[in-house]
Amino acid sequence: MKHPDPGPSESERPAVATPAAVCAVVVTYHPDIGALRAALAAVRPQVGALVVVDNASPGIDAAVHGTGAVLLGQPENVGLARAQNIGIDWARRHGCSHVLILDQDSVPGPAMVEALLTGWRRLSASARVGAVGPRFRDARERRDAPFVRVAFPVSHKLWCDASTADVRCDFLISSGALIPLAVLDDIGGMDDGLFIDNVDMEWCFRARSRGYELFGVCAATMEHSLGDERRPVLGGLHQVVTHKPVRLYFIMRNRVALYLRPHTPRVWIAQDLPRVLAKFVIFSVLVGPRGDNVRFMLRGLVDGVRGRSGPCPPVGARR
Repeated sequence: MKHPDPGPSESERPAVATPAAVCAVVVTYHPDIGALRAALAAVRPQVGALVVVDNASPGIDAAVHGTGAVLLGQPENVGLARAQNIGIDWARRHGCSHVLILDQDSVPGPAMVEALLTGWRRLSASARVGAVGPRFRDARERRDAPFVRVAFPVSHKLWCDASTADVRCDFLISSGALIPLAVLDDIGGMDDGLFIDNVDMEWCFRARSRGYELFGVCAATMEHSLGDERRPVLGGLHQVVTHKPVRLYFIMRNRVALYLRPHTPRVWIAQDLPRVLAKFVIFSVLVGPRGDNVRFMLRGLVDGVRGRSGPCPPVGARR
């Protein structure tokens, strides 16, 4: 698909951020059509532009038709990070001041974008703001997810509600993150080589290493689904979020890749290593298909050490 002609240059971007200057970038891959249309309907009135970057999903043209979104269809699955960068590049060429990154199943709450912009303006008066994000809730949970400050041996969970203004944090999930184009111009976009998994974490660590602050804006809300299916283990005493073997490959490979990055906090590595070990044991022993899980996870760990990037190579098992 051809991109439209380039729009205003960087120097022509609005000096004061407004909803009309925000471009929402939604990445899709074989989405649930109903959920996608609900997400697009919720965000379209809140922003000046809406771009859907699709990774070769069948029927995506019909799904997006009539939503007011610009569709940038890809001939193959280029990965989450690359798709986000394609949308960011479109926003840059069209003179937007900020991008709002969204997953295909994330539904912004009413006035979420305005709340994020208000928070960004307020915080920018006293801090070098890299990105802001909303508090969100997974429908399967009883409360909103917390924001996080990295610490050892465990990170601090920071809960908030509408009565709380803002929360300084070390990490924001990509979905719902509002990022100034000027920040992306300074530190770069998402790491294409990671393909999927830990893309948001790597960007946040990179932003923090360059002196930018990240904040949760508690007045902004969003519905968001975290992870795949949940499955009871140990006789129903615990539940784990399950992943397909190919996803486990990326989880293991990209975790190792982050360990080797100079901008990754050492304290996060120290507390994450036991978590990776626990995940390996769980998906090797308690959650099937165990054989496929082990093969993909081992290949991911090896490729992470070797510095391999891009899509998952053939591993000789179901995906």
